[in-house]
Amino acid sequence: MLAEKLENRSFMPQADIPLVKDALPSPSLFELFLAFAKLGITSIGGGVNGMMHTEFVVNRGWFTDRQFLSGLALAQSLPGVNVANLALWLGYQLRGFLGAFVALLAVVLPPAIAIILIGNVVLRLSADPAIGALLAGLAVAAAGLSLSVGYLAMRYACVDVISTVLFACTLVGASVFHLSALAIVAVLAPIGIGIGFVRKRHERR
Repeated sequence: MLAEKLENRSFMPQADIPLVKDALPSPSLFELFLAFAKLGITSIGGGVNGMMHTEFVVNRGWFTDRQFLSGLALAQSLPGVNVANLALWLGYQLRGFLGAFVALLAVVLPPAIAIILIGNVVLRLSADPAIGALLAGLAVAAAGLSLSVGYLAMRYACVDVISTVLFACTLVGASVFHLSALAIVAVLAPIGIGIGFVRKRHERR
């Protein structure tokens, strides 16, 4: 179960986790739904991870940078859609199982309804040069948001030579050799986890 993994796994040893639920804000389920629904409605062109960081870390202060990046690392390491996994993690940390369900529903339902209602219209309009330019601009903005979160993650994760080498291997494997995310995680995740355990043991001595 995803929830069990959320409680027990960490991919960033230097982060201030595991989270203590009593130390986190406790928004109402309605407030949680509105926050995620806002993202689902406004995240045109992608870049949802960046928008989630802006909404929940910068604007609302529900998580720290490191807490958010820990959830993002976990979401990207599990099967399924990254955005859905991250919404589950964020909602679960704030309001438990019910919060996870509400967050997932809110982030998925609005775009699903929009696709059903206006998908064909947008597809026809995309042939118009002006609409095409608008969509291209949105794609660039989304890429910028994703890069900003990637840079933030790199800043926290690359704390020494070993972590920097792992980051470089991931970047080269994905961008140069076009390896699948599953292959990269299968090879590098055990190495990263092993290094994390070794660090923790040294810190306790």
